[in-house]
Amino acid sequence: MAAPLEVILSSDSGSQLWNLTVFDLHSGSSLLSYRGGNSSARTLTLLRGQYILSAQLGKNFINVWEIQRKDQLQQKIVCPGVVTCLNASPDGLFLAAAVAEAIYLWEVSTGKLLSVLSRHYQDVTCLKFTDDSSHFVSGGKDNLALVWNLSSVIQLDLGHTPEPRHVLSRHSLPITDLHCGMMGVQARVVTASLDQTVKVWELSSGELLLSILFDVEIMSVTSDPCEYFLFCGGSDGNIFQVSLCSQGLSRDRPFQSDTEQNQNQIFKGHTNMVGCVSVSMDGTLLLSGSHDETVRVWDIQSKQTIRCLAHKGPVTNAVITAAPANMFLPDSRPAVPLPRFSRHLNTSEGDGRESGEVCVRLGLYTQQEEEESYLLKAHRLNALMNAVTDKSVFGDGENTKVRVAELEDEVHTLKKINKDLYEFSSQLLTKPT
Repeated sequence: MAAPLEVILSSDSGSQLWNLTVFDLHSGSSLLSYRGGNSSARTLTLLRGQYILSAQLGKNFINVWEIQRKDQLQQKIVCPGVVTCLNASPDGLFLAAAVAEAIYLWEVSTGKLLSVLSRHYQDVTCLKFTDDSSHFVSGGKDNLALVWNLSSVIQLDLGHTPEPRHVLSRHSLPITDLHCGMMGVQARVVTASLDQTVKVWELSSGELLLSILFDVEIMSVTSDPCEYFLFCGGSDGNIFQVSLCSQGLSRDRPFQSDTEQNQNQIFKGHTNMVGCVSVSMDGTLLLSGSHDETVRVWDIQSKQTIRCLAHKGPVTNAVITAAPANMFLPDSRPAVPLPRFSRHLNTSEGDGRESGEVCVRLGLYTQQEEEESYLLKAHRLNALMNAVTDKSVFGDGENTKVRVAELEDEVHTLKKINKDLYEFSSQLLTKPT
């Protein structure tokens, strides 16, 4: 059987034999299971398609599996406290984890702790990177969502405290979930809260675009890839589908479940709060995980349950993801091993690495003995481009005069053709009829 293009990754808080399970999205069959403890909510992430990471429920460490070695943990990343949420950048270069109200940012290739952000006033509940890895957004129990520019967070001056690019402060109760759309800096950010609202923001400006008021608390939110619809998981077990393409001019929009129009936009089947939602790449299937110990696959057009996957406890994570190429190849190994992750800023003198530790940087190049600065690289590249341009246009030094003469002859020829066309046109226009 051919490997599936998309799979379901799910976890619950009650399993004793395994932590994560991989299901086929279309058949519902169990494909893989990863052993070792239980994963807490909002902490399941893929790293470069080669590792699966999730924070241990109620513990102060992150579990790491090589994606094709389901039988054992590859390593554990020890953190300063219990991890409340976790996310890896899509380019696989950075890992962000929240411990209480602080956000820890690591460089994956070296394991170096780059920054500790303490801008939230209460526990951070969710973290998401944009698809271009240029920004990440954090939401917390302090009712705030903060937009962070990654380039401003990664800085060498430890005496300077990084500040968020935007502070999204229109919620009145803790934020439960957030979703970053496509298009990088031009993306839309969606936040859900216990104040029964879901808000849509413009990431580049921090402006509030839309606020939707529901009858119940919203515990999870996502959108389809084309961003036509929002899917909002409620505390009552219902999932609400909201169109983003309506022509309403008001920024505030109510969603009343008892109206006939909205009744047709509700997915009904779960009996407890919906803690996670995800949409397939083609936008036809919706995945939801609930505290009723089930994961459901829905047909979005008909709002009907296609498949119900039973779990051993409340579902903590459920996501549809593209199946990594080596997930079902037991003999494959990650191209770059993970280093040991630091728990402190500047743990050692000099370059920040402990003695005997080898720095392996992700990429296809090798580190030179003395790395050039960005200014020198830019200067060398500019000189190279000018040299190539001069050579392609004018030729080598001895042939320059010959090439210039050829170009001058061509210009004279074009001038003569233009003059002949002008005289011919003038004769046609002035010729008597």
